Amino acid sequence: MKKIAGIWLYYLVGSILISCSTGQQAEEKVVYLKDYLVGYQEGQDATLALRRALDECKKVKARRLELPAEKLYFQPDYAVEQYVFVSNNDEGLKRFAFDLTGLSDIVLEGNGAVLLFSGFVCPFLIREAENIEVRNLSIDYTRTFHSEGKIEACGEGWLDVSFASEYPYYFSNGCLHFKDNQGNKYPYSNLLEFDVEKREPAYMVKDYWLSGGCMPAQELKNGNVRIFKDKIKGTPGNILVFGAAQRLIPAFTVTDSKGVRIQHVNIWHCGGMGVIAQRSGDIELDHVQVTPSPGTGRMISITADATHFSNCYGFIRMLNCLFENQKDDATNIHGIYAVIDSIMGPQELIVKLMHPAQEGFDFIRPGQQLELVNHKSLIQYGELSVENVERLNKKYTRVCLTAPLPEGTRVKDVVAAMGPYPEVLIRACKMRNNRARGLLLGSRGKIRIEKNYFHVPGAAILFEGDGSYWYEQSGVRDVVIRENVFDNCNYGIWGKACIAVGSGIYEQRETSRYHRKIRVEENTFHIFDPRLVNLYGVDDFVFKGNRIIHTDAYSYQGQEQRPFVIDNCSNIFIQETED
Repeated sequence: MKKIAGIWLYYLVGSILISCSTGQQAEEKVVYLKDYLVGYQEGQDATLALRRALDECKKVKARRLELPAEKLYFQPDYAVEQYVFVSNNDEGLKRFAFDLTGLSDIVLEGNGAVLLFSGFVCPFLIREAENIEVRNLSIDYTRTFHSEGKIEACGEGWLDVSFASEYPYYFSNGCLHFKDNQGNKYPYSNLLEFDVEKREPAYMVKDYWLSGGCMPAQELKNGNVRIFKDKIKGTPGNILVFGAAQRLIPAFTVTDSKGVRIQHVNIWHCGGMGVIAQRSGDIELDHVQVTPSPGTGRMISITADATHFSNCYGFIRMLNCLFENQKDDATNIHGIYAVIDSIMGPQELIVKLMHPAQEGFDFIRPGQQLELVNHKSLIQYGELSVENVERLNKKYTRVCLTAPLPEGTRVKDVVAAMGPYPEVLIRACKMRNNRARGLLLGSRGKIRIEKNYFHVPGAAILFEGDGSYWYEQSGVRDVVIRENVFDNCNYGIWGKACIAVGSGIYEQRETSRYHRKIRVEENTFHIFDPRLVNLYGVDDFVFKGNRIIHTDAYSYQGQEQRPFVIDNCSNIFIQETED
């Protein structure tokens, strides 16, 4: 009761002061959060004050919201509640601290503030907004959505693990569970070992996925926890990461917006992706760092991809960014395929969103041009315009077309939007020490990957897309990969080469040319693994002017010795250069 009374005290006093200064702020179109934090003390929940400041921004059409240069705490209790469908994350009724819905032409100036969140509250929602800039702040959580333990001993089918106090746990029905100090549960779904010295996934380790979220365990007399799983292995001294079971809490959710710039922002932790953008355009990330919170000793930064973009347009720019120690890829840029579930007539379809993480994702609009694609070969066989759309529910959508379906249209084939596709520029970024891959590139706009550094356990650059599992539209058309450093990638299990294709082309590989026009020029490859390039279904690929340096950074254990594996491709030029 004392804490709640304190919150309402500074809330009330702030209201009185703001009423005296509204006229001045309206004239300057600047809102200062500190004016709403009268009486605020460190550790108190600043959510109500923030909501009032954002309301004022909307009222006076402010051009800037200034945060004080201090640590600000946010809890879910008084946060804005919205049910959201977020591509490649988990849908749900979520709470957001910074709800920027509907705002335009505003800068959120952090002034170096540290935003410290507790519990299941999302930091930023940028929805139906335009010309939004967020800069100069850091994002962290009082309790991470994953858990980390030190491997103390190992044996046949068991590991002994010790946990620091920041990862509270308990036992129920013979299984290990995690919580926070308020009793909130933090479920996990997989285990992954990290090398404590190199601070990266241990060499060639694999994920241990759990059935039903249960890890049989018991507490030992010395305070360690013994976990049991068939064939589990580990190295004493290394860190075992208990990965978050869901992607519930992205740091930035950008949806149906245009002109979003995130600059000089540290995402030290969140319970999902760092930046997820969907159906949005003209997005720039400049000096965004996804990295473990300094001084905490954490191995993991965030629990999923550093960035992710679905059905975006205009441009996507990532400049001078650092993406490290996250639990999935540095980025994934793609469209969405919907499956033809029923053919209702010559000009009418019902389509279905297949993957649970895509449900509720509306990308088909009247006037939209759709491609029809064979789901096994990924060969396009039709283009049609949409006349009208009726969303039946989060899975199914009725689509009426302006012209008859082409002959041979089949149930289970897929449809996707034919643009607009974003132009992509990724320059002077560092991708390292994370689980899985570096860049998954799937835009059909111009893509330029320049002057970056890669040290990832899988493929540094992967061209994917499929109509049978992830249902992600890809098929690049103009890619230049130039002047990058690839530093001993592929030290894990997530790739067949440093630069590779991983598309779901299961039929007609001899004729399917899903990806086109890829240039790999003037890069430096430091390799212990001989596999440089693995391609199939590609037309027009050039590899020239690259420097290849052999190292002994890891011990290569694979069978494939060919640096270039090229199958079912056309117009391939490879110029080998070695030091």
